[in-house]
Amino acid sequence: MSALYHKTNVNVSEKANMIWNIADIIRGTFKPHEYGKVILPMTVLKRLNDTLLPTKEKVLEAYKEYGSLEVNDGFFRDASGYPFYNTSPFTFETLLNDPDHIEENFRTFMAGFSENIQDILKNFKFEHIISDLVGSTAEDDKLFYVIQEFNKPNSYMGPDAISTADMGYIFEELIRKFSESYNEEAGAHFTARDIIYLMTDLLVTEEDAALTRGKIDCYDMAMGTSQMLTCLTERILQLDSEVEVNVFGQEFNPETFAIAKADMIIRGGIADNMRFGDTLTNDQFKGYKFDYCISNPPFGVEWKPQKNAVEKEHKSGDNGRFGVGLPKISDGQMLFTLNGISKLKDTGRMAIIHNGSPLFTGDAGSGPSEIRKYIIENDWLDAIVQLPNDLFYNTGITTYVWLISKNKSDERKGKVQLIDASNMYEKRRKSIGNKRVDLSEDCRAAIVQAYGEFTDKFYDYGDKSVESKVFNNEDFGFYKITIESPLLDEKGKIVMKKGKPAPDTSKRDTENVPLTDNIKNYFEREVLPYNPDAWVDESKTVIGYEIPFTRHFYKYVAPEKSDAIAERICVIEAELTGSLKSLFGKDGE
Repeated sequence: MSALYHKTNVNVSEKANMIWNIADIIRGTFKPHEYGKVILPMTVLKRLNDTLLPTKEKVLEAYKEYGSLEVNDGFFRDASGYPFYNTSPFTFETLLNDPDHIEENFRTFMAGFSENIQDILKNFKFEHIISDLVGSTAEDDKLFYVIQEFNKPNSYMGPDAISTADMGYIFEELIRKFSESYNEEAGAHFTARDIIYLMTDLLVTEEDAALTRGKIDCYDMAMGTSQMLTCLTERILQLDSEVEVNVFGQEFNPETFAIAKADMIIRGGIADNMRFGDTLTNDQFKGYKFDYCISNPPFGVEWKPQKNAVEKEHKSGDNGRFGVGLPKISDGQMLFTLNGISKLKDTGRMAIIHNGSPLFTGDAGSGPSEIRKYIIENDWLDAIVQLPNDLFYNTGITTYVWLISKNKSDERKGKVQLIDASNMYEKRRKSIGNKRVDLSEDCRAAIVQAYGEFTDKFYDYGDKSVESKVFNNEDFGFYKITIESPLLDEKGKIVMKKGKPAPDTSKRDTENVPLTDNIKNYFEREVLPYNPDAWVDESKTVIGYEIPFTRHFYKYVAPEKSDAIAERICVIEAELTGSLKSLFGKDGE
């Protein structure tokens, strides 16, 4: 067993706070929301430094012997005993021996790391950060003091003192502090833990067949700092500690990608599975299939920069990910849905967050409607859960978790479950950006219970509630039919063409007929009584799908009775009169 996996008993919270407090040194040079740009990469470097200390001499000897060879990476990995190494002569301790050359030596120290670590540092843009740490005068120089703090005995992070799991938790706590310091900007790259926990609990069930295979592959197409993958792994291992969990993620923001890759190295995982690039235009996992996909892609963000590549893939039909249809250029979130579906195994499941737009935007035959049709007619839409508002760091809007399943249970086949959990939350004592509420453990348990019971039911928890409704797939479909009226001449007679009435295009109309209804019956019932000469142009009939979530959970609230309103007005008037009398005298004048 690698030293990375030895058990330790470190106080995660205490250690993370101690590390984060090193940021006091850089106060003034960096703004609070920038502390993470120093603390996170320095934590990674210190962890690697302390991990490599026992084999440092062996690596230096290997470097002396094989450093001139063109291919020598394997020698250094063998010498270090890890998939990373450092061939520089410096350590955090020896760097402090020469304060006058601290910047030069520290850059040499960083340059000695293996390529996989260089990739992290490059995306952290740490070269520039070092310049800012050094400053332009000796008085501004903070680099020496930061290294000095990280080199104190209580900052030791070797695997004999801190296990991989504990180091992962410490790093995650630092990421959380970093994300919270961003406030309203955080949500672009960080999803709060309470939301992720709910998604994982909905995604992974004890009866899931994937757990019986002994090996599970998980994927996040917009992974941010990869915390969704971390939580998903934890949840799976809680259900079965023996199962092998492999995680794969892609991210297009360099800094958050660096955090994700660093997190994976610190956790002892396969860092090469964390890949950089735009998922829509530069898919890093072509041909891959996964058991689970969990993701919170950007919503309400235009895909103009990806337009050419996406449209080209769309034209390739079934050979690409987007052949089904394209959403409006102003919002690319459904492209991520299609990407996720394309990467699910035949038994795969996906939990993905959307705003309200994918539920209903786009007319029948449009890209969004065709995507909904594709998902529902393939019987892949398992459930949609409406989350409480004010749950995310950067937005207070209404959001939903879509659960996609390629292999529904027999009970759920042909069905879609809608769950309104908008009233199931705990208010935060202090808001973080737009995040004013949390999904507590009890709240999550109530939502998961509603999902598991799969029935029409209102769950009343006093001031909180959850409501579940189950529908047939067809309930969300409709025929869009085109109603034509005859063209009349100046004498009011119907104009005929080739023996048929010519349509008056100015009177052309459309109707949406539920899939569960009959077009002929609907037409005779709803149209002919008011337009007896009309007809349906069947060549123009198209099938569309929409999910009117709000309408299904709408509850009529009777307006207040007039007598009650009048009584309330009288009370207010009496209060005002009393106030005026006390202010101006007993006559109130």
